[in-house]
Amino acid sequence: MDPLLLARLQFAVTTVYHFFFVPLTLGLSILVAIMESIYVKTGDESYKRMARFWGTLFLINFAMGVVTGIVQEFQFGMNWSEYSRFIGDIFGVPLAIEALLAFFLESVFLGVWIFGWNRLSKKMHAASIWLVAVGSNLSALWILVANSFMQQPVGYTLRNGRAEMTNFWALLTNRHVWEQFPHVVFAGVCTAAFFVIGISAWHLRKKSTDSLVWLRSLKMGTIYGAVGILFVILIGHNQAQYMIKVQPMKMAAAEALWESENPAAMSLFTICDEKHCKDIFSIKIPRLLSLLAHNRFIGEVKGINQLQEEFQAAHGPGDYIPPVALSYWTFRLMIGAGMLMLLLIFLLLIGLFRAKVDYKAHFLRLLTVAIALPYIANSAGWIFTEIARQPWIVYGIMRTEDGISPNVGGGAVLLSLILFTLVYGALLLADVYLLRKYAMAGTDNLNDHE
Repeated sequence: MDPLLLARLQFAVTTVYHFFFVPLTLGLSILVAIMESIYVKTGDESYKRMARFWGTLFLINFAMGVVTGIVQEFQFGMNWSEYSRFIGDIFGVPLAIEALLAFFLESVFLGVWIFGWNRLSKKMHAASIWLVAVGSNLSALWILVANSFMQQPVGYTLRNGRAEMTNFWALLTNRHVWEQFPHVVFAGVCTAAFFVIGISAWHLRKKSTDSLVWLRSLKMGTIYGAVGILFVILIGHNQAQYMIKVQPMKMAAAEALWESENPAAMSLFTICDEKHCKDIFSIKIPRLLSLLAHNRFIGEVKGINQLQEEFQAAHGPGDYIPPVALSYWTFRLMIGAGMLMLLLIFLLLIGLFRAKVDYKAHFLRLLTVAIALPYIANSAGWIFTEIARQPWIVYGIMRTEDGISPNVGGGAVLLSLILFTLVYGALLLADVYLLRKYAMAGTDNLNDHE
């Protein structure tokens, strides 16, 4: 049993489970705050019912996110002690700030929001959910500050075999943070939008009571989703161009581009032979990858084989090629799910502009199923981001194999992997059960928190 492989699988399992909950927390907190703000502005009780209904689902999701997130940090000191020893002075700072500042902000004011109905003024109560939204997204920012150092190390020096921080400001202004953070936030917006759209569509198809709430929720979700998917695409395009500059191997793996090309063609479908570093079958669009990379139809995109030679010259002998097939297909799964979301939002916007709200039952059913699309895109995108960075755990300065704990055996990691998978699976089932239960109950059983 390979402890490295098992430790990587364990961290992947816990991260993907946790990341199921994070984007919905980011996006739904803002949307609930918008709904309650409209209620405060207009006095329309339907918006109050909307805020309380979607806020209940937010609470369930938030609780599961907290539970699944705690375990991840323990793994740094258990399975990845060498990584923690090497980078702890840097990595620990943004994580500590996230816990002491952002998490306390969101958790404290979430309590105020839960128990403040009919106790606080309308404006103060609405302000509390806005502070929850700010705290949630600040949490994501600080975690991404830590992750971005792994993707693009800045503001450090190597001393006595460890990375030590020399410039905290460089950590905050790391361009990778500001390429990544907006993408994550608007991915959360898309997740919340399709969550609201799908549940609202279910109630409209079932002709549930309080139809005004479901119709308004569907409209708000559509507009919210349109903003989200537009910015995800635009920011994602900028991310790809930046990735070519700072992590060219990642883009080469995403396109299964073995040899440098100028102009470079974009792959639509490729079956590759990773062992012999070549394509078996490929369908490509000429010049399109150069256009995406350089905003013009000519421009070099480096291939995997050439980049492998460059890495060997810079870092010594070794295999610097990430898992190409997994990188290629997770990238396409992310893009494909995003394109389907764009199509559905476009169709919904057409209906809104035409004031046609009596969507056919089959389309409403499709919208409910489409709740899964942002989750697929989020998970695939995160897997691609981490897998295509390999063999680096900290890009360019520490390989993943060097970060494993030397005193943790394969049997111990396997046992904890099995236990974590079972426990997290049970938590996921509990989350789905509770969300389904309260989502189907609708607004009929809402009671004020006294």
